[in-house]
Amino acid sequence: MLSFAKKILIVVFVLMAGCQKKEPQTQPYDESANAEQAISIAQKEAKTANLPLVIIFGANWCDDCQALSHSLEHGEYALKISKEFKIVKVNVGNFDTNLDITKAYGDPIQGGIPGATFLAVDSLSADKKIIYVTKPGELATIRRRGDDGIYKFFKEKTRL
Repeated sequence: MLSFAKKILIVVFVLMAGCQKKEPQTQPYDESANAEQAISIAQKEAKTANLPLVIIFGANWCDDCQALSHSLEHGEYALKISKEFKIVKVNVGNFDTNLDITKAYGDPIQGGIPGATFLAVDSLSADKKIIYVTKPGELATIRRRGDDGIYKFFKEKTRL
């Protein structure tokens, strides 16, 4: 039989466990954004800064998309990536949103998400130049190589 003190301790631990602060799940893919407009703005910013543009297609329900987004924004190379690339994220929902846009950019989600299209933005032209479209599962597995692997992947795909 448990003593009264042990019962109190159990109740306190159960209550404390329920009160622990939980990190809110992030929503890196704006589900209400106008994707065409977001890409257009990012393209102009990339052109002004003379940076390659990376369009990442994903969804908030996708663990791999969440992990990639977290690495790009908070990982060891996040600051370096933000200085060397212009990144815009496009929500694809349950493969039922912005599909016309994914097709216009090489359809990088045909084998799953996340997918990305890398663009060279010529500083003298408003035209886009697709330089790389990820293959099925390529970004889902790249995060397993860590922040350094993601950074190296981005650098490799944007060499002209």
